[in-house]
Amino acid sequence: MPKIETDNLALRRGLFFPTAEIYAGAPSGFYDYGPYGCTIRRKILELWRKELVQKEGFVEIYGRQILPEAVFKASGHLESFADPIIQCKKCGSWYRADSLIAEKTGKIVPESLPLKEMDAIVKESKLDCSKCRGKDFSETKKFNMMMKVDVGAMGQNVCYLRPETCQTIFLDFARIYKTNRLSLPCGIAQAGTSFRNEISPRQGLLREREIGQMEIEIFFDSDKINDVEKFSQIENEKLNLFLLKDKMVSKISAKDAVSKKIVSGQLIAYFLARVQQFYQKLGIPLESMRFRELEDTARAFYARETWDFEVETDLGWIELMACNYRTDFDLKGHSKESKQDLSVVDNFGKKVLPHVFELSAGIDRSFYVAIDLAFRNEKRGPEERIFLKLPSQICPYVSGIFPLVKKDGLFEKAYSIFEELSSENFEVFFDEKGSIGKRYSRMDEIGVPFAITVDYDSMNDGTVTLRDRDSLEQKRVKISALSEIFRKLLNGRTTFDKI
Repeated sequence: MPKIETDNLALRRGLFFPTAEIYAGAPSGFYDYGPYGCTIRRKILELWRKELVQKEGFVEIYGRQILPEAVFKASGHLESFADPIIQCKKCGSWYRADSLIAEKTGKIVPESLPLKEMDAIVKESKLDCSKCRGKDFSETKKFNMMMKVDVGAMGQNVCYLRPETCQTIFLDFARIYKTNRLSLPCGIAQAGTSFRNEISPRQGLLREREIGQMEIEIFFDSDKINDVEKFSQIENEKLNLFLLKDKMVSKISAKDAVSKKIVSGQLIAYFLARVQQFYQKLGIPLESMRFRELEDTARAFYARETWDFEVETDLGWIELMACNYRTDFDLKGHSKESKQDLSVVDNFGKKVLPHVFELSAGIDRSFYVAIDLAFRNEKRGPEERIFLKLPSQICPYVSGIFPLVKKDGLFEKAYSIFEELSSENFEVFFDEKGSIGKRYSRMDEIGVPFAITVDYDSMNDGTVTLRDRDSLEQKRVKISALSEIFRKLLNGRTTFDKI
């Protein structure tokens, strides 16, 4: 279950909360974001675009969420996108068999384990129902998690809500490759929503039915997987790899991961390093990350090689991104089903059906883990101080701006600073309600790094008090210098103690 402190803060400040919460019968697995949470989530997406899309010269598309049945026949989802489920015969509750086994015994079993073997484990372990404690379960069966949608006046067009955002990328690949004059290797990105009919979503943002995803599909000639121009930039980057043979994290350079054939080639190692760098910028410590190698039975049906990017939290290791080597599985499947040739011609006149390496990240999971790891609860004598130590790139605002009181021109002076900084594209927040201490606390709890207080001295000497969230240090600075100070702080050209 999600950490109670983080959940309480999210509800108190409206970061995120259950959809349709005023209705008792609303289904679980759906969440809304309030203004602060929405801003943080947007900035995570903006950082992803900057670091993993724009810097790599990739392109981004926006595809629709409803696709025809034929798409999922070609992709294999109609046949293979299913979870093993069992039902308590006493109270009728449904469970994912693999999850119930893990919860009750601590034993991790792959969801692709044959159903009869799961039944044997359930029986031998004498598992009981979490709701009624009954011990009699149905036989395990497969449940397809896709959500069906009938389109048209008579529902004549059978469609599905997409269970992953990438299929649109594969469908659009040939057109995008041609109209944008791409060449291999190339990447097509998409951020959007996918839908999975989870059996019993009970982990907040970590297991939803409506899922935010930010995905990149990297198309390349498999014969040139070791021909990556920028590989030298990261070849000495240490990758935290959790290898099946060792059952532990090993720090292995990208260069060694390739030469020792731990990964399939330079392209794989390069993007694993870039993923690591991206999540560091979200404020996640390097020592809390790992890429877990998945065995054959645990990989998705379309993957030849999978590295799950996971982060360690108080809740254990949480998967944030699946890094899948999908080969030509998808393009080959769609070519066959649609009877359209999805191969392309490279710059040397060679006809290629590209292979694909996928970086499929959960937006909401990344949001939750960033919030969870940024959570601080400091004891200061009898007082406790709760704040989010978020990196500046994803803070909802650069600064709060507070008039000490609403009279004697302080309100107007503070608001003029708010307007000036806003006009220079700084995201700032104006608040005149409550004591100055409570205003500081509100900003701390949503992760705002700085606070500007306008007092009576400000009216005389043109200075304000600038407060740092993390150290609680305060300095008097010129109003005219605020823009330059913030630029330097946000760009890492200075630190608060050196202002």
